[in-house]
Amino acid sequence: MIFYFSGTGNSKWAAEQVAALTGDRAYDITHLSERPSLQGEKQLGLVFPIYAWGVPEPMLDFVKGLEKTSAFTFAVCTCGEEAGLAMKKLSGLYPLDSCYSLVMPNNYIIGADVDDDETARQKIRAARQDIQTLSGEVIRQEQVCRVHQGSLAGLKSSLVNFGFNRFARSTKAFFATEACIGCGLCSAHCPASTISLVDGRPVWGKRCYQCLRCINECPQRAIQYGKSTASRGRYTIERYLTEN
Repeated sequence: MIFYFSGTGNSKWAAEQVAALTGDRAYDITHLSERPSLQGEKQLGLVFPIYAWGVPEPMLDFVKGLEKTSAFTFAVCTCGEEAGLAMKKLSGLYPLDSCYSLVMPNNYIIGADVDDDETARQKIRAARQDIQTLSGEVIRQEQVCRVHQGSLAGLKSSLVNFGFNRFARSTKAFFATEACIGCGLCSAHCPASTISLVDGRPVWGKRCYQCLRCINECPQRAIQYGKSTASRGRYTIERYLTEN
């Protein structure tokens, strides 16, 4: 089995690609009403994005309650470039036989603009090749650690990640402009279930993973976060997949 958490689709796509090549099933952990039994499973995979050089809260919470198994365990993280010590910290919670980082297009538009189209396409093409390779290694149950930690990994995965989780996940800066048509996609698709519609307009609660699915999926580009996102692009992987 492969369990994944995904914001704008990178990790969902990666999990489904690996599952197709390894003969596994991919499960969105935010949609599980109960955890499937791991009895008899030959391999167990975890797929998730990197948030501020760390593992997202929902995946950490999921792993803490995951039953131990004799299956071959592996994890794949999607990131813009670096994973820091996220995999090392995850393996401290749940033993991993193999781990990988997978470079995917940027989607954290609070921090920087999205990649241009050609760069995004190149990253996805390279990721397809990497997935082919790592899936073969998983099938053969090879113990591999191919993770780009980057510079100052310890500092980034401790101090910076702590600051992100403590201060940067506020919902106060979210708002919808007059372009909002009240379609409800943001509310329906929010993995934290923090968005509700009031008089046809989105309202954010306090809980937020900062996946930015609401901003990137909005068909009207009506959702913003402070002043930084209005001039920046939007990204979901679906647009690039439909081109092929």
